[in-house]
Amino acid sequence: MQKTRKGYPILNKYIYANTAACGIMHNDLLDWRRTYDKEFLMLGSNYRIKELELIEGARIAIASFFDCERENVSLVPNFSIGINSLLDGLDKKHIVLLLEDDYPSLNWPFDSKGFTSIYAKVDENLEQNIYKQIKDNGVTVLALSLVQWVNGIKIDIDFLERLKKEFPNLLIIADGTQFCGTANFSFQSSGIDVLIASAYKWLLAGRGSGFLLFKSNVVPNFSMSAIGFSGVGNVKEARNMISFNKRFEPGHLDGLTFGSLKFSLEYLMSIGIDNIEKRNKDIGAFAKKEFEKLSLLEKAVVRRENHSTIFNIKGDKEIFASLENHNIICSLRGNGIRLSFHFYNSIDDVKQIVKVVRNKV
Repeated sequence: MQKTRKGYPILNKYIYANTAACGIMHNDLLDWRRTYDKEFLMLGSNYRIKELELIEGARIAIASFFDCERENVSLVPNFSIGINSLLDGLDKKHIVLLLEDDYPSLNWPFDSKGFTSIYAKVDENLEQNIYKQIKDNGVTVLALSLVQWVNGIKIDIDFLERLKKEFPNLLIIADGTQFCGTANFSFQSSGIDVLIASAYKWLLAGRGSGFLLFKSNVVPNFSMSAIGFSGVGNVKEARNMISFNKRFEPGHLDGLTFGSLKFSLEYLMSIGIDNIEKRNKDIGAFAKKEFEKLSLLEKAVVRRENHSTIFNIKGDKEIFASLENHNIICSLRGNGIRLSFHFYNSIDDVKQIVKVVRNKV
């Protein structure tokens, strides 16, 4: 991975522990984007054919990367637009289970659109809390982030598969924004019915691109009305034949952003998602152990066996300022400081962060 780090100029100056806020750009992606703009500069509307090829190429790359049928992939600008569009087509009579303090763009749309929602506590017993609420309260929809944005608590993906088997009529909707790109994942074999994610974080694609994946058998649960000329391939006669995945693509899509997503997915595949997952597990395990030694983590994180590479450590603005002064990029989130590590980070990065924090606590 040392060779891989050289492609990210920001790492020459900073320790970047902020992928949970925004992924960083590789030199090769910048070069690709420059080439795209130059070709558009010279060709104008004649570039449209290549742009359409890039957009469909992104769909194919997403399907391959996440093991999903191509026709079950929708391209959306971001998670928030995807979830709002989806819920517009879902019957409001559902009883929805959400997680306490989950990402606002996931929880808020259910509240604003009039669904009946109950909440499960996010702690060391997360899976048991979810199961009990579903069993006791007639829950018909479970909507959750696979990784919690503030403290990095990660749901057991296998638990969702077991849950789906026991409650086959339960509709499981997942936000994958803080998960997709960190580990090998098969959507097809998972218990998730709909997965939506923005791609500017762990997938390193830059802002403006995301996707929605769905299982074919859940389509009857939604009554989607969104429609537009681009969604039918600019064919007027196809108005009444629009597919479910195109309901989320009524207007034109940007070749630069989705071409960037295609480029990034192919780049990650060239490294190997299994290699990325192993690297992240190693860094995450080391960071958890070191932060635990300093009593910087909440009990729920310490007590869970498997965790992501997102950590919220105890710290105030003074410690945050000290980290910034040592060229460490991170975020103030919740009641502490959020640090997040990806495959381009190193054990030495963690050691330097620990050194700075240790001198302040």
